[in-house]
Amino acid sequence: MYYVNREQIELRLGAVPDIAAGLRRITAAWNGDLLQGLVQERCLHLAIETVTDVGSYIIDGFIMRDASSYEDIIGIIHEEGVLDDTVFNPIMELVALRKPLVQEYFHWDRTSLHSLTPELPELLERFASSVHDYLNKELGPQPEGV
Repeated sequence: MYYVNREQIELRLGAVPDIAAGLRRITAAWNGDLLQGLVQERCLHLAIETVTDVGSYIIDGFIMRDASSYEDIIGIIHEEGVLDDTVFNPIMELVALRKPLVQEYFHWDRTSLHSLTPELPELLERFASSVHDYLNKELGPQPEGV
């Protein structure tokens, strides 16, 4: 029997609507000012942390092989059938932004709308749906009120 911490997964997936809304608003109003650049940067960072945290909970709960990097987390859940290629490829592109955003933030271009920003809201929603579908397939539906 697996112990998959669905509560923590749901807590993290619960941030997806706010992140998606932030990305949609930034995309619609983009003019390249500093505040918008910082908001975009934070939304991208939150998106990365969300998908990698959820991936880690899935890997731990289903006792999948250990991940050696953030990209490996996404690769493992893809290999295990959590994500199909249409979600996997752009999520990998997103996760590759972690180092520039977190470690090399002083070089980040805050004046340009990143190419992932407009497509990320839908992608995050598809990621959440894929995770829910996988958990329901493997564990059954989550009981109401849990």
